[in-house]
Amino acid sequence: MKLLSKLSYALALTAAISLAGISGASAKKFKIAVGDSGGSSQEATGLGFVKALEELSGGKHTAKLFLNGQLGSEQDTVNEAAIGTLDMSLLAINNITPFSPTVGVFTLPYVILSLEDAEKLTQGPIGQELTQNTINDAGVRIIAWTYTGFRVLTNSKKPVKSVADLKGLVIRVPKNEIMIDTYKSWGISPTPMAWSETFAGLQTKVVDGQDNPYTTINAMKFYEVQKYVTNIRYIFSIEPLIISEQVFQGLNAGDQEIILKAGQAATAASAKFLRDKEAEIKQILLDKGMEISDPENDEAEFIDLATKAVWPKFYKSIGGIEKLNAVLAEIGRDPVSE
Repeated sequence: MKLLSKLSYALALTAAISLAGISGASAKKFKIAVGDSGGSSQEATGLGFVKALEELSGGKHTAKLFLNGQLGSEQDTVNEAAIGTLDMSLLAINNITPFSPTVGVFTLPYVILSLEDAEKLTQGPIGQELTQNTINDAGVRIIAWTYTGFRVLTNSKKPVKSVADLKGLVIRVPKNEIMIDTYKSWGISPTPMAWSETFAGLQTKVVDGQDNPYTTINAMKFYEVQKYVTNIRYIFSIEPLIISEQVFQGLNAGDQEIILKAGQAATAASAKFLRDKEAEIKQILLDKGMEISDPENDEAEFIDLATKAVWPKFYKSIGGIEKLNAVLAEIGRDPVSE
């Protein structure tokens, strides 16, 4: 899977800018690819964006959500947005990382420890820098942030409270090196699997478990094929709304401002959705028969193994140890040393 060469991208972007006065003046109905299904945090962000877009444009512009991966896998939609054949996509940040590695700082295990951490990082200078990086690296622009919560572990076989309890379980993970290496630090080799194949993989017992936030577990009906939940908090799931930079530059200045403001409204809607709904959704899963437990010793062994093995391995790809320390400083945590 390849993005446009820098030269061809630059030429295409120049062409898009030259057409801004023409295309930017017309009403738009944007297509938004969404990886998750109805009831998810991604949908809440998407609906928040559409509502704000229509209000801010006085009804001139609108957008349609294509849920549940209808427009392709999340990584494929990054590529399509980069070449301008797709307007927007809502996807997990780990699926942008292959195209713009520095955003991987948000997927390092145990960096983000709360929704408040996530809001401060994404909406401050760190988030602005990563947005610029995605424009430069991948030809897409982050315009909103979805806060989906911690990726808790589910499985169909047994309660998991310790690292030792993971032995014998086959766990699905996204095709993301940081997440794969995190599980390896815990002593198991996870199975990379496309999101579109995950439910079937759990249903047919090709894999025993997976990790995702509560809102996603409920939206995707994983309670039908999973029994046990462990409240690990190794990754706080952040799912950006991206727009093709070609599409964005094809809009006039006024419409660009509308898009950015609608993105801010969508970000706020996402945070409200998580705060309002996560406890309610957890209870729904309990009512569906899932069993929820906490890791022993406040997750100490999970944290120690993952941070020692995974953080140093990815310093270079995220922009250096100083980049991680800038992130930690932003949320009031101590720096690390090599």
